[in-house]
Amino acid sequence: MILGVLARMRVRTNRNRAPCHKAVIFLVMKSYSAFADDRGPANTTDTRLAEIAEHGFTVVRGGFSSDVADQLVESLNRIETERSISPANNSFEGSNTWRIYNLLALDPIFAQIPVHPVLLKVIEGVLGRECLISSISSIAIGPGEQAQPIHADDQVLPLPKPHAATVCNSMWALTDFTEANGATRVIAGSHKGDHSPGYGEHFESIPAEMDKGDILIWHGSLWHGGGANTTSNRRYGIAMNYCAGWIRQQENQQLGIPVQTVSQFEPRLQELCGFGTYRGLIGHIDRQTPSDILFGTGGRSVLWDQI
Repeated sequence: MILGVLARMRVRTNRNRAPCHKAVIFLVMKSYSAFADDRGPANTTDTRLAEIAEHGFTVVRGGFSSDVADQLVESLNRIETERSISPANNSFEGSNTWRIYNLLALDPIFAQIPVHPVLLKVIEGVLGRECLISSISSIAIGPGEQAQPIHADDQVLPLPKPHAATVCNSMWALTDFTEANGATRVIAGSHKGDHSPGYGEHFESIPAEMDKGDILIWHGSLWHGGGANTTSNRRYGIAMNYCAGWIRQQENQQLGIPVQTVSQFEPRLQELCGFGTYRGLIGHIDRQTPSDILFGTGGRSVLWDQI
């Protein structure tokens, strides 16, 4: 199975780091410079879920077209200029990385991302059908940026590890992702550990090198981080992150997106933004879902009526 997931990534171990986590000993192996054809019958949702369960990540090859990638980058550049976006200048978000948050509120073009059919099937397989959008943001790693500290996306949650998946995230490659330009670095198997990485510590990791149009998906407990960019060009990506329906979202989708904008979303996207309820109960308003009240959808009963 490891050969299958690595065949969709070009990976090399970084030997200039501290001793590796015990879960990645098996990764000291030859590089895979070619991508397998990810669209064959063997690469099903079940296959990808098995890869995430075993290794903590999987890659969807050719998940979206080059034209879509270019359109997304064009929109991000426009928003960056209009909003005078600048690097946050901290150790986590970076000093030469441009991040734009709350993308669903900024351009209708981003509404296609959370409901991508191949991606969403995998996410639902990890988190359940009632998962939510946790956040959707862009990450443009600029020339000269240093590697981001290795971290787990769920390590702020006060739950003993290992635990059931609470977060499952993805990175859309809007440009080629290479080790040189800051491809996301991962530590395969680390999601099975009983703790999160110490912030700022060094760990041996591999770069998830992808072609433009590929999508990396990973378990929220996987140890990972953005790579250093030693090139003269930006590395553009979109972090499309999800959480279980019973976990608080990283970005407040209900207040962060104008109601008029949400009203134009397809029903599934409204649900993903949190305008439904979890298991017919959590999040109701006077026995109705938020979308019932705001958009007059109606017709959905609360859990108690189904007992």
